Amino acid sequence: MGVKVKPTDTVEYKGKALIPGKKVYILLNKPKGYVTTVKDPHADLTVLDLVKDATSERIYPVGRLDKSTTGVLLLTNDGDLAGKLTHPSFGAKKIYHVFTDKDITRHDMEAIVSGVTLDDGKVSADAVSYPDTEDHTQVGLELHSGQNRVVRRIFEKLGYRVRKLDRVSFAGLTKKNLQRGHWRHLTDKEVSMLKRGIYK
Repeated sequence: MGVKVKPTDTVEYKGKALIPGKKVYILLNKPKGYVTTVKDPHADLTVLDLVKDATSERIYPVGRLDKSTTGVLLLTNDGDLAGKLTHPSFGAKKIYHVFTDKDITRHDMEAIVSGVTLDDGKVSADAVSYPDTEDHTQVGLELHSGQNRVVRRIFEKLGYRVRKLDRVSFAGLTKKNLQRGHWRHLTDKEVSMLKRGIYK
């Protein structure tokens, strides 16, 4: 039979009091060359190497950014929140800055919004636009999909090679004032907004 434990209760195991781990939320501006897996025998560098001095708690990345993708990455030990943010039904929005090897046509931008069929199903972006009206080799892309390498695969399917990919926003969190390779703890307000789902 399970026993309900109140926050005021003391729980002991073999005579020692068990202290629940503190919830930690860290925002990293991921540089190129780091993998987002916790342990990878083939990788020299993981994102955990960058945040090793941030906390003594065991944290892990929320979702994935591939080795050559840069930008906003959240790390936490809050499994409930991580589950919500990575599940498509909760609608955590991601915004990417995509740089390709040639001009992206308006026709292809419309196709990306209406949906591109990949090996694992059809994916559509919520919005696509040119951030620089003079340079059509780059676009801003907003989507909710959490499929692996989805942005690169969308553009590859349409005949483009992605030269550079940067996630500028994840669930309302941005890398504003955070240099590449640096991290910071989320504010109480940011954590509260994430938990209340104010990130769509």
